Amino acid sequence: MILLPLFPCGIVVLLVMRMSRVVACMTAILSQMDDHHYATYIETFTGTTDLVDFLMESFLLFKDLIGKHVYPSDWMAMIMVQNRVFLRAINTYADTMNQKFLTNDDFEVQLWNNYFHLAVAFITQESLQLQHFSPTKRNKILVKYGDMRRLIGFAIRDIWYKLGSHKICFIPGMVGPILEMTLIPEEELRRATIPIFFDMISCEHTQFGNFHKFENEIILKLDHEVEGGGGDERYMQLLETILLDCAAEKSTLKPQVQHFVCLVKGLLTRLLDYRTVMSDDSRNNRMSCTVNLLNFYKDINREGMYIRYLYKLRDLHLEGENYTEAAYTLLLHSRLLKWSDDMCSPQFEFHGSQTQRQLKETLYDTIIDYFDKGKMWEEAITLCKELAEQYENEIFDYELLSKRLEKQAKFYENIMKILRPKPDYFAVGYYGQGYPPFLRNKVFIHRGKEYERREDFQNQLMSQFPSSVRLNTTTMPGEDIKNSPLQYIQCFTVQPVLEIPPRLKNKPVPDQIINFYKSNYVQRFHYSRPVRKGPVDPNNEFASMWIERTTFTTVYKLPGILRWFEATDIKHTTLSPLENAIETMESTNEKILTMINQYQADWSLPINPLSMLLNGIVDPAVMGGFAKYEKAFFTDEYTQQHSEDRDKLLRLKDLIAWQIPLLGGGISLHGKRVTDDLRPFHERMEECFKQLKKKVEKEYGVRELPDLDERKSTRPRSMLRSFRQSIISISSLQGSECGTPTKSHADRDIPESPNSWSSTLPRSSGSVSVSIDEESVVTVGDAEVKLRKSKKKKKRSSMIFITEERERTSTLDCKRLSKKQEFRSDTNLSEPNNENVPLTHANSRSLPAITGLSLSVAGGAEEVDAAKAKRDSKTMSASGTSDRTADRRSKGVINLLFKSKSSRSEDPKPSDPAKDSGNHF
Repeated sequence: MILLPLFPCGIVVLLVMRMSRVVACMTAILSQMDDHHYATYIETFTGTTDLVDFLMESFLLFKDLIGKHVYPSDWMAMIMVQNRVFLRAINTYADTMNQKFLTNDDFEVQLWNNYFHLAVAFITQESLQLQHFSPTKRNKILVKYGDMRRLIGFAIRDIWYKLGSHKICFIPGMVGPILEMTLIPEEELRRATIPIFFDMISCEHTQFGNFHKFENEIILKLDHEVEGGGGDERYMQLLETILLDCAAEKSTLKPQVQHFVCLVKGLLTRLLDYRTVMSDDSRNNRMSCTVNLLNFYKDINREGMYIRYLYKLRDLHLEGENYTEAAYTLLLHSRLLKWSDDMCSPQFEFHGSQTQRQLKETLYDTIIDYFDKGKMWEEAITLCKELAEQYENEIFDYELLSKRLEKQAKFYENIMKILRPKPDYFAVGYYGQGYPPFLRNKVFIHRGKEYERREDFQNQLMSQFPSSVRLNTTTMPGEDIKNSPLQYIQCFTVQPVLEIPPRLKNKPVPDQIINFYKSNYVQRFHYSRPVRKGPVDPNNEFASMWIERTTFTTVYKLPGILRWFEATDIKHTTLSPLENAIETMESTNEKILTMINQYQADWSLPINPLSMLLNGIVDPAVMGGFAKYEKAFFTDEYTQQHSEDRDKLLRLKDLIAWQIPLLGGGISLHGKRVTDDLRPFHERMEECFKQLKKKVEKEYGVRELPDLDERKSTRPRSMLRSFRQSIISISSLQGSECGTPTKSHADRDIPESPNSWSSTLPRSSGSVSVSIDEESVVTVGDAEVKLRKSKKKKKRSSMIFITEERERTSTLDCKRLSKKQEFRSDTNLSEPNNENVPLTHANSRSLPAITGLSLSVAGGAEEVDAAKAKRDSKTMSASGTSDRTADRRSKGVINLLFKSKSSRSEDPKPSDPAKDSGNHF
């Protein structure tokens, strides 16, 4: 007993000696003490204050020694002896506290708090975690010392319930330690201690009417504990069962406890998935689990945890050089901040006192750099504009404004001059019960990297799941595969569906700008698979070529905070052979337009791609397209059997007819670029085109494009109007084969023109006045374009006139269709066929529209009064001051589309069709 006065007050002197020897001596002394010795020693403290100090210092000493690892980890005998001695001392001191410091007058909150923290530290120490030992070692410990975790765990439970009204003093402070104790994988210990959570819920609910403090604390601590290795599926099941059973007896708490259990269960599921994949080599799986967690914290409004996982995701992206995705990730944090001078708490790497404005500006600078590295200059420009607004109108820092505008200008230049390869998109399905829940039986759309082939992507995917089986089909697997214990992977390429932003619709947008949206900001993706239905004609595969199309819709647009998103909506549609032919023609016309734009903008491009495209269409030896369509669809038998396809047949004919002027423009451009050694090839291609043109114009009418050869502009070629916007769109009315000026075959029966009529289509700017009479001259501002004249005076194929009822209306509301809607989108095919096309549908469905112009159309018969016609023409051409200003601004644009003429001829001569056909450009 000589050393007892030194314990614990004199321990500082003894620590000078070797720690292990001192602890060994102290342990030996305590092991010799029985209950009488402890009682006698405690009675030596005459005052309450001295006893409280002794107990508190003893608890701190024990806790410190438990955490210090005084003995090496392989000295198991010494460690277990020390634990047994400490456990007896702790329980003895706990009995003393129950006798002397549990009543309201003598209750010592700090003393009890020290006890609980010591008890939890003791029960969670590494040397007592028997599940980590070998079976032999574990059995020896259990036989000689027993499971000391159970003993002190049960003691903690009993003492907790004795606290009575004082329990509220330990909420939420003791939530974390109790949680750490319940996570120990010992069934009986868990069953004994998990009910403490419900008691905490009841105490806080009784005191405050809710248990928000308990809920917030357990969510915060659960994240750290599970990430550190605690918790498992069994714990989640026990927690749910025990809490719901406890709540069943209290009807007032039952709904709230059920909601809490659902919340914790969802969090545990995601945390366990996250912990599982953090040790994997698959960075993609780690990203997926991180996103699942940050989305969960966002849904339950836990901003601190949400931001914590945002930066974890950012770091993962930077490891893989996914700069675009890293930028989008940081952008989520910046959206939580305001442009204000309010102070914000430091967030992770942003140390020191900062205002929200300063932190947001810092984030924006980082995000802009990431977007620049990822070649997402459109997004970078948006942030630059927001910063410029702050510099100019809020903080008035013009120096920073000038630097920001210079950077913004560089981004605009990059968009127009730097090539950005379009990434491929891949649909990946993970089927089978062998996958973790966040992948199991789900389909994801992945955004490939630059120039990444499907084979390379698929090999990388298989390396992440080496035990998986690759499915070589593209159809959805059956339930047998989905319920299989194995892993199956399905991977194939899908095509993004273009969604043009509203600000770009119906406007002349250069290809460099529009191409960006073909593979960015996309949420819908198509996969088309050809199938054969009905009798198969070996000489004409188009007649039985059906298309089974699967449309995938992702939960978010790509790109985003991940390089992939889950496809939450999968739809299956079928395209008939005729619809397939229409889509093929649209795609071909789009290719011609795109290539013409490219070669007009850059004369250094090699001629071979253009040669191959044009020759593949115009040379009968390799084409075969028109003839196949005619044999398959343009027959009396098909028309009788498919009367509902009348509009689609007209559309296909219209597309075929429109391909001729497009081909003419391409061949004309090819003739200017072709070299001498390829001149014979070009001449043969011209000869084939003449024959093709003659045939198509005879059967399907004539389509004409404005002459663009003489367009002049001081702007760089990259800034000129897109060629696809240079085609005139004239009203398409019910019953018309197409909505454009055409020259039909002379033998066709065409109704005569009724009385004159006029209508005005509202446009954004400028004015176009079109007067269609016997000689078909179109007036556009100061320019005129002569349309082809029909061989028969009284037979008109350029218009089908409106009824008298429509004649009485003063305005014709027309919906303009952009080129992208006409030549690229397939939504027209997926819509149900409307037999009765309204008269207000003013544009040809296969013809790109000219935007930025006001179109006035007037047509009259020979009986129309000349004065009235002249007056109407003047009325339609006149404009106010603002209109004249807009007209002058658009004059340069109009000159890009039409040849200027000094004056309108009073008696123009009929144009020569053969001569005019060569002047499409």
